[in-house]
Amino acid sequence: MKLQTIPNVYDGALKPVTKMKADSVSLDYAYSDDAAEIDTGIRETIKGVRLSILAMGMGLAKIKKKGLYIDLDCKSMAAYIQKLCDETKMDRSSLFNWLYIGEAYIKYRNDLEKIGFSDNDGPTKLPYLERALETNRKQEVFKNIKDMSLREFINFSKGEADEDEETRSKKVSIRDNDVYIGGKKAVHINEELDAKTANYFKKILLAAGKAMTENEVLLPVRLYDMEELKRFERAANRLIKEMREEA
Repeated sequence: MKLQTIPNVYDGALKPVTKMKADSVSLDYAYSDDAAEIDTGIRETIKGVRLSILAMGMGLAKIKKKGLYIDLDCKSMAAYIQKLCDETKMDRSSLFNWLYIGEAYIKYRNDLEKIGFSDNDGPTKLPYLERALETNRKQEVFKNIKDMSLREFINFSKGEADEDEETRSKKVSIRDNDVYIGGKKAVHINEELDAKTANYFKKILLAAGKAMTENEVLLPVRLYDMEELKRFERAANRLIKEMREEA
């Protein structure tokens, strides 16, 4: 099967992408009775589709970022995508999904390259990357986007990844003013406390619970005021980054 290298599609910042030439894709395997030949054909076709999706996604992202749809006689990106739908009979939601794939890849390109993320790891996971980063540790997210299946990563991004019994027994949740650990009520926050104070303690308890379930350690630190907190956070973040780079 012939492969073709196409030029960079995002300002030269991305590495060249390999794609499958449409006129070189052989469908002969569909008529074969040999299991290995059929399996190979299916896998190579899937790979070709993934490569094409990533390339199209980055192309769409570039058109949106640079406003190139104006050069194509369209007033907006939505109008350009609608034009593509009308002319190619493609589904509108698919084109928008490819756009999200391209935008996510471009935004997190450095991190994805560090873990060796490639087309074979599943570009369709990319639209869920930002949501996963909102609620999970960065290191864990980029490990899982490479190792997990699409369905597993979608569940992980929603906070619905499978948990073992030990993790479930440590999990902290809050319902109204009650704090639960592993489904058992552990702390009750007095309803007479003002909302600001109650929310402060809830935030601390949730942070402690997340650290506990991930076998991390919390370090309580008393500081004079918010200004000192800002300075401390900057210094602490620098130190943590240095420590983890050395590890």
